[in-house]
Amino acid sequence: MIFFAGLGYETSRFFTDRGHANVLGPFNGLAVAIIVGSGLGYVVGGVFGRTLATTADRTEAALREVSADTLLAGALGLVCGVLTGAGIAWPLFFVPDPLIAMPLFGVVVAVLGYLGFRVGAAKRDGVLAMFGSRTGVPPRPGAPATLPQVVDSSVAIDGRIVDVVRAGFLGGRMIVNQAVLDELQGLADSADNLRRARGRRGLEVLQTLQREPAVDVEAVDDHHPEIPEVDGKLMRLCLDEGYSLLTLDTNLAKAASIAGARVLNLHALSLALRPPVVAGEDVTVQLIKAGREPGQGVGYLDDGTMVVVEQGRKLVGQDVSVRVTSVVTTANGRLVFAHPASDGQTGTTRTAAR
Repeated sequence: MIFFAGLGYETSRFFTDRGHANVLGPFNGLAVAIIVGSGLGYVVGGVFGRTLATTADRTEAALREVSADTLLAGALGLVCGVLTGAGIAWPLFFVPDPLIAMPLFGVVVAVLGYLGFRVGAAKRDGVLAMFGSRTGVPPRPGAPATLPQVVDSSVAIDGRIVDVVRAGFLGGRMIVNQAVLDELQGLADSADNLRRARGRRGLEVLQTLQREPAVDVEAVDDHHPEIPEVDGKLMRLCLDEGYSLLTLDTNLAKAASIAGARVLNLHALSLALRPPVVAGEDVTVQLIKAGREPGQGVGYLDDGTMVVVEQGRKLVGQDVSVRVTSVVTTANGRLVFAHPASDGQTGTTRTAAR
């Protein structure tokens, strides 16, 4: 209302100064102009105020879902956009007519400021990393799969890492510590046939990974000879360099997580991808040995899950259709208890040898 009252006053003065005192007829006068301007201001101001309030409520509701660090990155982008727009648009002030120069300057600054806010919010991690500790908000840590991965000897010996890489779930830089190479070479030179085969398989897997285009295998020296255990060397390397540990050893994965290292546990991945088995389902399993308790038979599903079959000892060596009675999840995987489907009995869960 104040703005439009002032606008009416200035309009009345404009026509009076130009000699058009009777342009409004009998309604000439500053008082009438102020009253008319105030009325327009009341109407337009009401519409503008309600629109502004509605917009503010919508903006608040939208910003509730946006994190503070994203807003901070957007604000930094907004400042950069405004400064860039001002630097680009300042030659507009050479335009003689300020009524043309000022709106154009404001439009350029507003557009680049808005664009800077959108880009800053979208590139939050990069913006915060660029400004570092000045923002007061640390950059969001990347996923372990995006970091360079330190390969454990268990992963090399297992060999499934090659299929995981070829499937596109892992890639990038893979670090092989010299201690791991020495461990694999020691196994390959062992007099025991099984240990020798495991060592050779581990070395062959590393050679295969070197030929994969999706990964870059890099051998690094042992920078911690004072640590006697290979597992300790790998954890120390991950903590010092910010790498992630790629392992199949559940105990090593737990110890590394407690120490603060990022871990990629392929054993946990394999457990997560196992097909579910639920109580009441009938499955076919080959019983290969007797269980720990009397009358039990033990077999394995195709994914390696152990199945303990009550009253199955007499069926050892046969493919048996069994009905699942319960499924127990342990740190090493799933343990399934069942009884022969031909029996109408409900199997009981007992402790089985692992």
